[in-house]
Amino acid sequence: MGEASPIQIAEVIANFQFNGRLTRGCAYGSGHINDTYLLNFEISGMGSIKVILQKMNNSVFENPVELMENVVGVTSHLRQKIIEKGGDPERETLNVIPTLDGKPYYRDSCGEYWRSYKFITDTTSYDLVEKPEHFYQSAVAFGNFQRMLADYPAETLHETIVGFHDTKARFAVFKKSVEEDILGRAASAAKEIQFVLDREDVANCFSDLQAKGELPLRVTHNDTKLNNIMIDNKTGKAICVVDLDTVMPGLAMNDFGDSIRFGASTAAEDERDLSKVSCNMELYDLYSKGFIEGCAGRLTEKEIELLPMGAKVMTFECGMRFLTDYLQGDKYFKIHREGHNLDRCRTQFKLVEDMEQKWDTMQEIVRKYGKQEK
Repeated sequence: MGEASPIQIAEVIANFQFNGRLTRGCAYGSGHINDTYLLNFEISGMGSIKVILQKMNNSVFENPVELMENVVGVTSHLRQKIIEKGGDPERETLNVIPTLDGKPYYRDSCGEYWRSYKFITDTTSYDLVEKPEHFYQSAVAFGNFQRMLADYPAETLHETIVGFHDTKARFAVFKKSVEEDILGRAASAAKEIQFVLDREDVANCFSDLQAKGELPLRVTHNDTKLNNIMIDNKTGKAICVVDLDTVMPGLAMNDFGDSIRFGASTAAEDERDLSKVSCNMELYDLYSKGFIEGCAGRLTEKEIELLPMGAKVMTFECGMRFLTDYLQGDKYFKIHREGHNLDRCRTQFKLVEDMEQKWDTMQEIVRKYGKQEK
C-alpha cells in the first residue's frame, strides 16, 4: 500500500481507536501531498464502516502537530455550528479519529506522522468542473465555511506554511531571483518578468490594506479547488469541505480568488496556446453568487468590493510563483517538460490580462450580488 511498508501500516492501525476487524485496505484518492489509504472494518453483526488513514507529508508541512491542532480546533467549531443548525455533523465536517492515547495524530516508530478521519459516505469529489452546478455548489460550500468560522479567533491558528499568500514577500523573492539569474534564464522570460514588475501595486494591494487595518483576518482554507468539496450523490448539494491542511489565518478574498483562478479558467494550467485562455464570466458570475450567498452577510462591504481583486491577486501570485521557480531551476513545482513552469506562468498572466479587460464586468457582478445580500 504505497510507500509505507505493511509492517509500518499494521503498527499505525493498531494505535488508532478503530472498532471491528480490518477486512480491506487500499491506496485512495488523487492527492499529491499525503499518502492516503481507505480502510474497511467489519463490525460484528452491524455491517462495515470505512475510514481514511493518511501519512502526513512533513517535508511540505514541517509541524504536523500544529497542523492537527488547527484541524481539531476548526472541525470542533464547525461540528458545534452544524449541530446548532440541525445538520449532520458526521457528514458535514471532517471527523478526526483519535489514537489510543487520545491524540489526533500518531507518530510511528519510523518518525512518520499519521491521522485518521471517518469516511464520508455517498459523496463524490470532482477534479474538474464537469457541470456549472458543481462550481456553484463549491462556492456555496466555501462561503458557508467562511460563515461558520466568522466568529473563530483566526489569530489563534498556526501558520502551517509561513507566508503562503504573502504576495508582497513573494514579489521580493521574485525580484531577487531575477537579479541573481542563477541559470541565465531571465533573457528567455524578459516579457514575463516585465509583466510582473509592471504590477507591483497588485502584489502590495492586500498587505497595504491590512497594514491600515481595513481588512479583517479570517480563517481561510487556502486551497479552494473544486476537488476539496464533497458533493452528496443523492441531492447534488455540496455538504463538506475537506483537506484542511492549509487552514490558516488569511483573507476571504484569497479563498474566493483561488477558486476563480482555477475553476473559471477556460484552459488547462499549462496550456501553450494562449488564445484558449480566458476567465469565463458565466462561471465567475455563478461562483460570485454562490460564495456571497454562502457567506450570508458575514463579509464586510470592503471584502465584497475586493473580491474581483482577490481573483486578480491570486492569479498574479500563482503566475509569479511559477516564473520564480523557472528562474530558480524548477525546485518547487514538478515539471514534465523543458520550460514547463514558464508555460504555466504565461497562462496565469494571460488570465490576469483577460481579467483586466473584463474588470468593469467583474466588479458589476460582485456589486449585484453584494446588494442582494443586504
